[in-house]
Amino acid sequence: MKVLVVGGGGREHAIIRKLKESPEITELFAAPGNGGIGYDAVRVPIGATEVEKIADWAAENGTDYVVVAPDDPLAMGLVDLLAAKGIPAFGPSAAAAQIEASKAFSKDLMKKYHIPTARYETFDQVEKARDYLRANDNWPIVIKADGLALGKGVLICEDLAQALSAVEEMMVGGKFGASGDRVVIEEFLTGPEVSVLSFTDGETVAPMVSSMDHKRALDGDKGLNTGGMGTVAPNPYYTPEIAAECMEKIFLPTVHAMNAEGRTFKGCLYFGLMLTSDGPKVIEYNCRFGDPETQVVLPLLESDLFTVMQAVTQGRLKETEVKFSSGSAACVVLASGGYPEHYEKGKAISGLEKGQLPGGEAVVYHAGTEEKEGALVTSGGRVMGVTAKGETLKEALDKAYAAAEKISFEGLHKRTDIGARALAAGK
Repeated sequence: MKVLVVGGGGREHAIIRKLKESPEITELFAAPGNGGIGYDAVRVPIGATEVEKIADWAAENGTDYVVVAPDDPLAMGLVDLLAAKGIPAFGPSAAAAQIEASKAFSKDLMKKYHIPTARYETFDQVEKARDYLRANDNWPIVIKADGLALGKGVLICEDLAQALSAVEEMMVGGKFGASGDRVVIEEFLTGPEVSVLSFTDGETVAPMVSSMDHKRALDGDKGLNTGGMGTVAPNPYYTPEIAAECMEKIFLPTVHAMNAEGRTFKGCLYFGLMLTSDGPKVIEYNCRFGDPETQVVLPLLESDLFTVMQAVTQGRLKETEVKFSSGSAACVVLASGGYPEHYEKGKAISGLEKGQLPGGEAVVYHAGTEEKEGALVTSGGRVMGVTAKGETLKEALDKAYAAAEKISFEGLHKRTDIGARALAAGK
């Protein structure tokens, strides 16, 4: 079968590497892909948000199946466009993708269907938001842009001055464009954070192995929020008992709620959870695979990913095995100096052969690389993720860090404490 994966980051590279293992797939394409992805799939020079062009290309080139990985093309209705052309795809419809595309929609959904989440209020008038903040006496507080903002539209504000500034930046200054015209202001939850990606066909929910992301740029969870500086799986705080509670109170109720709203969700539904003293609560939903969570979750998947994806599309997930190995995985992100703010591109990358490390002790998932005159150079803030597996988390981390040391480029920045909290949990 001829398969197209839409997107060009580390998550897409992880999906592509896993799909390559499927005996059913004979041709694999990526739109637009990146320099490293080019070693594993044929690149198509169409941007991920050029949804009409992608749908046309898929139809004209006899594509049998499309995996839509990023949030923007999902929210823009690419899966619907493909369906209209008779091309099956992995990912939710535009109506179902609203669960991520609008924070206000998802919070209202949870309130209506009694799914545990933080208390919140929604504002589309800046003065009313300011009045609400001035009356607040419970700090810190969380302010979220309603729409998609590349994973950066969430600000934790320690006091009134920070909160008023955040509202000003979003609603008046246009920091996140139209996504920040409306904001959600919610209580700050505390506890261990857990990411759970789940396959769902709208009826059955098959959770993947849990993971722990590291969002801050610097060691000790300091510095600015990024798209993710590393991940580990499984998350030691996510016990079988908590998993059962989440299935009963969060996962299935969410899928049933979407059905009741006429927005049946098929694809990968990501649950960002906080394990509070009052039980697990939803911080956020994503309508797709997380990045960089995918880079540690898919390497542990023993089932054929393409078989599972097709079962999701066809509504056969209940009869399809979704099995994960018992080991651990760790991913260390190598970023450009200055990320997530200002950074330079075009830095030569050394240590790789055909995009990978010789020896195969770890897998390199490319996020921001490009090929220039036959050599790989940096082209983004997060350049690549180095992922290794092990029987234990410590073994996986040791392998990932040892492998990361073999890769270099000017200005390379990485955290040195990925997985430290998980190891400290003593699991």
